[in-house]
Amino acid sequence: MTELLNKIGQQAKAASQVLARLSTTTKNQVLRAMADALLDKTPEILAANQEDLADTTGLADKFIDRLTLTADRLAGIADGVRKVADLPEPIGNVERGWTTESGLQISQKRVSLGVVGIIYEARPNVTVDSAALCFKSGNAVILRGGKEALQTNIKMAAVLRDVLAEFDLPQDAVQLITETSHELAQQFMRLNQYVDVLIPRGSSQLIQTVVQNATVPVIETGAGNCHIYVDETADLQMAEDIIVNAKTQRPSVCNATEKLLVNTAIAPDFLPRIARALADKHVEIRGDQQTCQILGDQAKPAQEADWDTEYNDYIIAIKVVNTLEAAIDHINQHNTKHSEAIITTNYEHSQQFTQQIDAACVYVNASTRFTDGFEFGFGAEIGISTQKLHARGPMGLKELTTTKYVILGQGQIRE
Repeated sequence: MTELLNKIGQQAKAASQVLARLSTTTKNQVLRAMADALLDKTPEILAANQEDLADTTGLADKFIDRLTLTADRLAGIADGVRKVADLPEPIGNVERGWTTESGLQISQKRVSLGVVGIIYEARPNVTVDSAALCFKSGNAVILRGGKEALQTNIKMAAVLRDVLAEFDLPQDAVQLITETSHELAQQFMRLNQYVDVLIPRGSSQLIQTVVQNATVPVIETGAGNCHIYVDETADLQMAEDIIVNAKTQRPSVCNATEKLLVNTAIAPDFLPRIARALADKHVEIRGDQQTCQILGDQAKPAQEADWDTEYNDYIIAIKVVNTLEAAIDHINQHNTKHSEAIITTNYEHSQQFTQQIDAACVYVNASTRFTDGFEFGFGAEIGISTQKLHARGPMGLKELTTTKYVILGQGQIRE
């Protein structure tokens, strides 16, 4: 297995050197051709996806949802590739420049990372999103998906590699590891000689496994224990619409809202209203003592573990809080630094919330479901970083680059 990974790493490193020299025009032509090829091969990709779906024994519904491709979902993936092509070129941009007292002209330029490794689970869209973003930013990518999506990933990667070959570019700019053993994954996490950065995408268990075992630098993408706080000044119709959307539009994803905090001043009126709306969507409510007192048999008593759980399901936990400060304290204690929202008409409250909440994305009067590279205008995303170094929030092209200093002199020497 070590020999296999070394070969993959060597091929990726060589390919990355070619990608670093490509013009923007060429990169965009290739990306648009990739989008066209994905649509042309839709029947074959969906057939491969059906092979994966034929054996989902033991998988939770949320994983099956992420694994499933449809013609519409594939069209959305292809559209994301086109949007990446339409984005401004990230490589070569001068971030800043100045002249020192010694006459040196220094500029800080944006450059690609080199080789990016992605470890992910049953999310076949990650195969294409990662490849497109890495290609546009001049990086080779090594993909290691889960066994549940293996056939889909193999087919999608083959489509992308065929397009690279059509343009006489190294196919190894996109490589998929088809060996899905944990032993090989562990070795991949330590491939420092060839991999410049590793990005895990999936469950909190997967992410923590990578963070704890990798020697390659990791950009940590996080689970989403996301909250919405309904302030006492909130527009209640707006709050209802946002909560229902954030919880039920697609509950299996990391930016779905899992917790609802409601100010005690409006709880008696608002909780029965939101409970009815959520019941229409078949959402199970788990509440604190005050919530259960108000809702009766419409809510189950929440356990302490509920406040830290990412359900990815039609379940929400509700807590009544006395003040904005109590809501902020609760969120900062239990959240995963992903996405948090306040519904309010009070400007001062909105500002206090955005300033004091520790999260990658903080919303005022909007659904947490917008934490997404596509929705942010990035075309696609490589993941949503919940850490604070290098990148935070949805990661697009710029987050797949670094900088280097270029220094021009005229024979200066240091005294």
